[in-house]
Amino acid sequence: MASQTGASTPSGGAHTAGSPQQLNQIVMEYLSKKGYSKTEAMLRVESAHTDAEGRPIIAKPEDYPDAMYERAYSHLRRWIDNSLDIYKPDLKRLEYPVFVHFYLTMISQGFMGPGKTFWKNHHQEHEANHGHDLEELSRIALPAHVQENTLARLYRENKYRVKLPVATKNLLLHYLEETGESGGQTVLRCLNQYFELTSIPGRTSLFDRGGELQEGEGIQGHTSGSGDLSENLPAVKLGPLPMDKDEMKEIEEELRDEDTRMRDASRNDELGVTAGSSLVDEFQKIKREESEDSPMRESVPLPPYTIADIEREVRLVRESREAISLSGGPSPALPSVCMYTFHNTNDGLHCLEFSQDAELVAGGFAESYVRVWSVKGTPLNSIIPPENQPIAPKSRRLIGHSGPIFGVSFSPDAKYLLSCSEDKSIRLWSMDTYTALVAYKGHDAPVWDVAFGPYGHYFATASYEHTARLWSCDHIYPLRIFAGHLSDVDSVTWHPNSNYLFTGSSDKTARMWDINTGNSVRLFSGHGAPITALAASPDGKYFATAGEDSLINIWDIAAGKRLKSMRGHGKTGIYSLSFSQEGNVLVSGGADMTVRCWDVLHGTGASTADAPEPMNGSGTSGPTDGTTKVDGTGSGTKRRGKDVVATPDQLAVWYTKKSPVYKVQFTKKNMVLAGSAFLP
Repeated sequence: MASQTGASTPSGGAHTAGSPQQLNQIVMEYLSKKGYSKTEAMLRVESAHTDAEGRPIIAKPEDYPDAMYERAYSHLRRWIDNSLDIYKPDLKRLEYPVFVHFYLTMISQGFMGPGKTFWKNHHQEHEANHGHDLEELSRIALPAHVQENTLARLYRENKYRVKLPVATKNLLLHYLEETGESGGQTVLRCLNQYFELTSIPGRTSLFDRGGELQEGEGIQGHTSGSGDLSENLPAVKLGPLPMDKDEMKEIEEELRDEDTRMRDASRNDELGVTAGSSLVDEFQKIKREESEDSPMRESVPLPPYTIADIEREVRLVRESREAISLSGGPSPALPSVCMYTFHNTNDGLHCLEFSQDAELVAGGFAESYVRVWSVKGTPLNSIIPPENQPIAPKSRRLIGHSGPIFGVSFSPDAKYLLSCSEDKSIRLWSMDTYTALVAYKGHDAPVWDVAFGPYGHYFATASYEHTARLWSCDHIYPLRIFAGHLSDVDSVTWHPNSNYLFTGSSDKTARMWDINTGNSVRLFSGHGAPITALAASPDGKYFATAGEDSLINIWDIAAGKRLKSMRGHGKTGIYSLSFSQEGNVLVSGGADMTVRCWDVLHGTGASTADAPEPMNGSGTSGPTDGTTKVDGTGSGTKRRGKDVVATPDQLAVWYTKKSPVYKVQFTKKNMVLAGSAFLP
């Protein structure tokens, strides 16, 4: 056998002359002299994982980087998902930073292929809450990028802080030590090197903390998932939809005639009509004219206006003049609340809805029917005479669905009612005949919610199949399908100008959709549990969300940012939200059997100096130094264990005796209607 000449390597080993290692060394020296640092770094990483013959060093399959980190991360996630619900919210906050550090470690060690596979398998799990950071980190493809990328260096050079209750932290560390060979040691090394786990006193609680980071957690000075994204957000038009000019002229003529009739009837001051309070003057304040921030009227195609539309606008002007203002003073005034409690529902009432004129209320039942009541207790007359024999009833049962009813919605003129069901259909009912007119079928799964648009022609639905859909009353098929949520779409509501739609989902996010393009133009992430209630302020600037984490979040729509979180509903779900006509007061109702009133602008930095003075004696203004409790009687005021401390922006709380509050709704006159079902 011919002898071979040995060549010494810098590490002291011997390489055969002309071997792949020696050739790699020559090439690396050449690249270093020429300044190709990135290519040199990649070649060094690749040569470090080859044998003397240039073949890749094969380890045991379970020791491959992709298998090792994939196995450890999946093992951790499975354990967290299978943990008791009382521990899960705290443990969930570890998943995202562990994922990031595993990915950066794989790339920095030169395992680009396995790293990208790991990223592809798991990054979607965190997009909802950390989309901005993930977009930046997705650009990392080489080891040198880990050192050059500002965000990657931020993660590698700073400890990621997580606060855990003592019991939860001990449970985590014990698990990782016990499962070291199954990936626990890999996770434990990551925690020791890049994390700062802090023990906090107190017992673990299911809802007190939630899945989102708390104050003092994460990387100091950096909010994961956020960033100055306002420049990258799609432009939105949040102003009112302009009125048709001919329609405005007819409304003004009708209001002028009514002012004349009222002046003639008030010569003895019986109606108290004074200068400056005419309906025409009121209409000048609230009429919807074109502005820079308004969408074009053609962007929301509506049918030609009718006499019914004129009558509705006249009624709205009249109600606007009679409305009680909740503005003025250092704190908003408290509204009046009228509660309607439904007895003998046998826990079968799923949803409630009041008409805008506050004359009708509809409920959807598990027994597959809808019942409509007269709020005033007057008979519900049908235009079909035989239906009123011998006398018209004070409630009507609407039968047609073949599954439980989950959502109902009145048209703005209260002439029609929509209902959605587990039977995958939506039905349109006439409030003149109390019969079904149309069955809309397009969803392939149960429909959780339905909402008429602000002008009545369009409506939207939310479904189990992860989508929302846009419909018009004169078409039996959907006009748009809004897809983007990762789980059920549970709730849906409209922007006041009808150009946008809001959806809330079990994936813990809410979205804002452009109905013309079908695109998502805003993503609101910050809840630690499914979102159950939505509301948009009448001026179109603010948006409120509530979830099973018992939090209410207030958002600035234009900036797409959360202004604040409000807490007070204990550890129970929140079912309904509603803004006052000025948009400065929010009411909420939930499973804790209360109606709560909130100051929307408190703590947001928004100025209230220019707020109008209260009209018509708006009553006592809200408290300036704490929460007013308008207590009822009975067990509704009792709490188990420690009371939940409400945030300072809670103005008042009204307790029911034993009735979860399913619906709260501000009327155009700024009175609150609330509906609940009595639990025996």
